[in-house]
Amino acid sequence: MHGTTQIHPSPAANAAQLAPAGPADRKTSATTIATFLALLLAGLLFSAYSLRADVIGAGPVDASWLPYLLLGVALLIALGFEFVNGFHDTANAVATVIYTNSMPANVAVMWSGCFNFLGVLVSSGAVAFGIISLLPVELILQVGSGSGFAMVFALLIAAIVWNLGTWWLGLPASSSHTMIGSILGVGIANALMHGRDGTSGVDWAQATKVGYSLLLSPLVGFACAALLLLALRKLVKNRALYEAPSGNAPPPWYIRGLLILTCTGVSFAHGSNDGQKGMGLIMLILVGTVPMAYALNRALPVDQVTQFVAVAQVTQQSLQKYMVPDALPPAAPRKTLTTYVRTHTLDADVVPALAALTGQIGAQVKSYGTLDRVPANTASNVRNDMYLAAETIRFLGKDESMKFDVDTKVNLIEFKKQIDDATKFIPLWVKVAVAVALGLGTMVGWKRIVVTVGEKIGKSHLTYAQGASAELVAMLTIGAADMYGLPVSTTHVLSSGVAGSMAANRSGLQWSTIRNLAMAWVLTLPVAIVLSGSLYWLFSHAF
Repeated sequence: MHGTTQIHPSPAANAAQLAPAGPADRKTSATTIATFLALLLAGLLFSAYSLRADVIGAGPVDASWLPYLLLGVALLIALGFEFVNGFHDTANAVATVIYTNSMPANVAVMWSGCFNFLGVLVSSGAVAFGIISLLPVELILQVGSGSGFAMVFALLIAAIVWNLGTWWLGLPASSSHTMIGSILGVGIANALMHGRDGTSGVDWAQATKVGYSLLLSPLVGFACAALLLLALRKLVKNRALYEAPSGNAPPPWYIRGLLILTCTGVSFAHGSNDGQKGMGLIMLILVGTVPMAYALNRALPVDQVTQFVAVAQVTQQSLQKYMVPDALPPAAPRKTLTTYVRTHTLDADVVPALAALTGQIGAQVKSYGTLDRVPANTASNVRNDMYLAAETIRFLGKDESMKFDVDTKVNLIEFKKQIDDATKFIPLWVKVAVAVALGLGTMVGWKRIVVTVGEKIGKSHLTYAQGASAELVAMLTIGAADMYGLPVSTTHVLSSGVAGSMAANRSGLQWSTIRNLAMAWVLTLPVAIVLSGSLYWLFSHAF
């Protein structure tokens, strides 16, 4: 038979043509782009206006342009980290609603971005300052120096580089894990550069506490999502819950509502937890570059400052009971306490040094009347004294060899609370800037991670019940961690939750993806440590 040979498409090809477009094939809408640009402009203008007002309101402005140049660069890098964090981590929150057709992709990422924004705005700040406490004490006390800037630049750039690399490969690695590794790398490098043992540069008790939360959170996600799915199967007999979506048809309204609710909860919890990492580092940057505006909480009411002075005096008197009678106060209390906070070696001079510094802090604040009147050139020193006192109290509370009576313990706890109120604050514009960066990041770079979570963890399509189980567990786990001031990984919790639901459903797991996720989880900490430590050494010599 002669003529043109006709090539008939295979059944697989026909199926591919009829299959709905996946998230990676969907184009970013003009509305999303316009919203992105409008929010970016509004966030920049509000932040710049607020920063300028704070600096001018705090007193005479430094004539040198260098601190403000460093401030601008550091803020851009810190917000860049949160931007990358947005499209790297928050993509996990929208994967389930996209793959179950509960929301269109462009709507889902804008929705998630809005609730990330709100989560950041209402966050407590506990996670932010918990992260800061991992940094070397001498670098925090000299955050405005070259070494301080080297620290901030090194850990932020290391975290951004690793996050971008894993995002490019479509691997849901943890931004929290990366940031902790970067901080540890700076601490170890700083200790080695000063001739000390590398382990002395890190608060290992705090690092272990954070490490446990990062280690346990994916296990919690896997086990709880699996158990929740099995419980649903026993209690809820609606077959539609346990079936994959058909084409582009949305699920029944009640299933759709549940999935949107869990997506909203994960996005909000992610903003309230992960957004704080950037906020803590931005506050360090502001304290180092413009201490006259941000070293102390100048908005603290006068009556609270009066209470601060009274508590300082009572605390000093309580501590003096543990001094040798007629003994002279330590000649250099700051040096004594700095050594104690770094080494955790308690000697006979620590409590007298704390008593002396407590009295000095109270006398300084009393002489000024309010924190708003503390001169710009002494604000950093007052803050450093408060930081040393607070950290000393924190470590003494954990030291079993130091036995204080009940009244002294109560006074120390109250004095630390007063110090925290005076130094651990986050201005509204910082929250807004981080919230905008995190929300905008969610809107632009979500596709790679979404495809991995939605298509490459299990061997079958994500069902409604699996998506809801994974996201409900992630929402509750991250929310609980935020209450206790612990950083956890949205990525680890949610991707392990999807894996757990697949295992419980006996859908099968794509072990190549699981292996890659596990490899990224294992490598994140050592790579971040080496990268940030190397960058810190380089930047220290450059600055």
